[in-house]
Amino acid sequence: MATLFSADSALMRGLSLLADVIVLNLLFVATSIPIFTLGASLTALNLTAMRLATGECNSVTADYFRSFQRNFRQATVIWLLLLALVGVLAAWYVVVTNLTFGPLAELILVAVWYVLAFNFAAAALFVFPYLARFEGRTRDVLRNARLLSWKHPFTGLAALGLIALSVIITIFYPQLTGYGLFWFFVGFAGIATVNGRLFAGVFSKYLAAAVSAST
Repeated sequence: MATLFSADSALMRGLSLLADVIVLNLLFVATSIPIFTLGASLTALNLTAMRLATGECNSVTADYFRSFQRNFRQATVIWLLLLALVGVLAAWYVVVTNLTFGPLAELILVAVWYVLAFNFAAAALFVFPYLARFEGRTRDVLRNARLLSWKHPFTGLAALGLIALSVIITIFYPQLTGYGLFWFFVGFAGIATVNGRLFAGVFSKYLAAAVSAST
């Protein structure tokens, strides 16, 4: 029994991680209420989640607000750019599905839209985790996130699949998520922590290469 409740036991480590995830989730929800700040919130969420997933996090609050403050301006610019691109894709879809182009032309345009939308979603998944771990100009961040999504498609698919599954369960089986309580207490940070393990594995290769190149 003493071993079960010792600080190094699997149970206590799991409870400690759960407590950290809850704190992280509440911080993310609180700082995302003004939608304008969502880019900085997503960057801080991903940094802290990756550090939790790899055991590097000593203070959830300190890591979160350090990243939030450091990346606020650039993350906000990127967030607004992504919103603009979402608007373009949405407008394209409305036009294609409501105007008459002919069956073949409509099929081609819709197929192209789905390809672009999927590539956008895959690249967007990498943007804020990348910004959390690497420095660079906004143009470089967006380009490198896109390249990483192409080079590591299974990581993007796994992360996207987890998010999509969580959304589907929330919409069609809301009772399983406590009618929103899951998202308020652990949902965002829990998913980010699981995905953080995936992103950390990808980024570790490039961080190691950068360290080797600088020595």
